[in-house]
Amino acid sequence: MGILNVTPDSFSDGGRFLEPSAAIAHGLALAADGAAFVDVGGESTRPGAEPVPVAEELARVVPVIEGLRAAGIEAAISIDTSKVAVAQAALDAGASYVNDVTAFRAEPALAELVAARGVYCCLMHMLGEPRSMQREPRYGDVVAEVCAFLDERVRFALAAGVRREQIMIDPGIGFGKTVEHNLALLGRLDELAVLGLPIVIGTSRKSFLGRITGRGEPERLAGTIATCVLALERGASVFRVHDVGPVKDALAVAAATVSGRWTTPTTTKS
Repeated sequence: MGILNVTPDSFSDGGRFLEPSAAIAHGLALAADGAAFVDVGGESTRPGAEPVPVAEELARVVPVIEGLRAAGIEAAISIDTSKVAVAQAALDAGASYVNDVTAFRAEPALAELVAARGVYCCLMHMLGEPRSMQREPRYGDVVAEVCAFLDERVRFALAAGVRREQIMIDPGIGFGKTVEHNLALLGRLDELAVLGLPIVIGTSRKSFLGRITGRGEPERLAGTIATCVLALERGASVFRVHDVGPVKDALAVAAATVSGRWTTPTTTKS
């Protein structure tokens, strides 16, 4: 899942793709690098981020989704939003996946929209909301609590009419977690497998990697790859990243090593 932030203030690439033409070009590049999904977001969810009005979020994402569809993008388009109005407009424009960091808590009617449209969704764990989530987050057992939260949110979605095969889950690395919490979730990610749903992991360039390696945000690709490979081995199947090509290559090698099976790409270099 390639990240396409159409925002001025995202922690990694805020402002780089705010113009629709730049965003569309980058989305096509992510797909060309092998992204199965391109995740378009018009509201930053970095720690401390302020909410964005619906009209502004719509103005950011809809032209980009329409442009990607008009350009014939082969990847599925995901809308990264917690707002019903934004999700509805995005689906009308050509998106087929709703990525909600609040897991239908911000606007519960979003679950009904997902059910009615029959699209995929991702339910993520977040402690509090972006403005406050990193203020001394505390858990008894972070893995058990995240698992219980996601189980409850899945049950809510099912009660709203969402089919089980439409749902993916995300433990929310970096969303109301310390470095230790993030590492515990990665190390025990297989415990989320009891929910029987695809696991999405999002570690790309995040600050806990910098805390461990001492690297700045642009230099965290190696750390991102390490976490994605570990997450793959522990059961994750969707990886939300900025650097699609290198991560996909690393995952291909890791998957081939684990399974003992591999296929020759259509183009190779000796």
